[in-house]
Amino acid sequence: MKDLTEHSIGGHIVQMAVPIAAGMLFQTLYFLIDLYFVAHLGDAALAGVGAGGNIMFIVLALTQVLAVGTVALISHAVGRKDQADANLVFNQSLSLSGSCAVITLLLGYAAAGPYMHALSADEATMRAGVEYVRWFLPNLALQFALVSMGSALRGTGIVKPTMVVQVITVILNAILAPVLIAGWGTGYALGVAGAGLASSLSVAVGVVMLAVYFHRLEHYVRFDSSRWRPAFEVWARLLRIGLPAGGEFALMFLYMALIYWIIRRFGQDAQAGFGIGMRVNQSLFLPALAVAFAAAPIVGQNFAAGKFGRVRETFMRSALFAAAIMGGLTLLCQWGAQPLVRAFTVEPGAVAVATQFLKVVSWNFVASGLVFTCSAVFQGLGHTVPAVVSSATRILSFAVPALWLTTQSGFQLVQLWYVSVASMTLQACVSLALMRHQFRLRLVEHEKCN
Repeated sequence: MKDLTEHSIGGHIVQMAVPIAAGMLFQTLYFLIDLYFVAHLGDAALAGVGAGGNIMFIVLALTQVLAVGTVALISHAVGRKDQADANLVFNQSLSLSGSCAVITLLLGYAAAGPYMHALSADEATMRAGVEYVRWFLPNLALQFALVSMGSALRGTGIVKPTMVVQVITVILNAILAPVLIAGWGTGYALGVAGAGLASSLSVAVGVVMLAVYFHRLEHYVRFDSSRWRPAFEVWARLLRIGLPAGGEFALMFLYMALIYWIIRRFGQDAQAGFGIGMRVNQSLFLPALAVAFAAAPIVGQNFAAGKFGRVRETFMRSALFAAAIMGGLTLLCQWGAQPLVRAFTVEPGAVAVATQFLKVVSWNFVASGLVFTCSAVFQGLGHTVPAVVSSATRILSFAVPALWLTTQSGFQLVQLWYVSVASMTLQACVSLALMRHQFRLRLVEHEKCN
């Protein structure tokens, strides 16, 4: 356990954000490695994997529920010096993760076909997407256990073990991807099914490795099978904080699904290009997300310890770090979007769509960094409703004009990207206003009580 209520706030952010960013980078490489090899299978496979991979946002929504609730409650317990409650929350988080994994598999296999049929531009894209999803689903189910253990460690201020496991699993995925997708060394290529299988096998190894770490080396929170029987009061505490945060990712799924539905009229090139652009976009977000992931437990421990000045300082420093990082990445996309895209495909249509997408949406990178920071502070405070409110604002401000544009003659994809920029800017303004309100409501009232 690491006490985040003492010493430099900036130092804590950097010390935690660097390994978190490294772990997230390698985690994202799962998708980029798959994308690289799948791109060689043609536009239908690329579009299918892109649309099929969007189902990840549903699972991310559910894992976010688990992650945010676990980090918040364990960081609060650490701030109060209540190890017994931290252990109870951790083991109940594991119990809840098992239930979520089973539900994910059952619903995922049942919904894969109808989901891909609704979003695909043609039959070939639909078949590729369904095949990918069916082999990728075990990966998504195993994410719950991985997230539960990693979030428990992050709540106690420990992040390096999770990063090491992520690095090893990505290396394994990099080895398996060409073997299973392209048939390197075996002569038996599984295509898009191999992409999903490589990721699933790699994550399974990661879960085993992190479980071994907890069993042998972790002492503050540990496995206790006597506490795995569902305690619904604890589940309610986890869900009360986590559900609104999960709602953010659920809304992101709707946002992505809406875009795929709108652009399917433009064919495989558009869907393939958007899929590549979004994967590159998500990769570029990693440094700012790492800062936000580091901020949440720092805020949580200090809030529970009654050190409200340090909570404010965490927000200010995290916001500055995120804005500076995302500003630099905006310039990168303005000058180097096409080389980033060409690393994955040379198909002219897909390259043109992805390049245009990155150049336009990069103008909302700074706003995105501020949104991530605000969401992290809401998580640390244990009150995540404002985050989902700001996300809902973005979805509504995007969906209404986007659907209107589709009814206009001469509708072009670039118009969709500009609407996205405007909606993210609005979300950032709403998030900052809600943050100011929460600081007045929670911190000032607690200071008066003390």
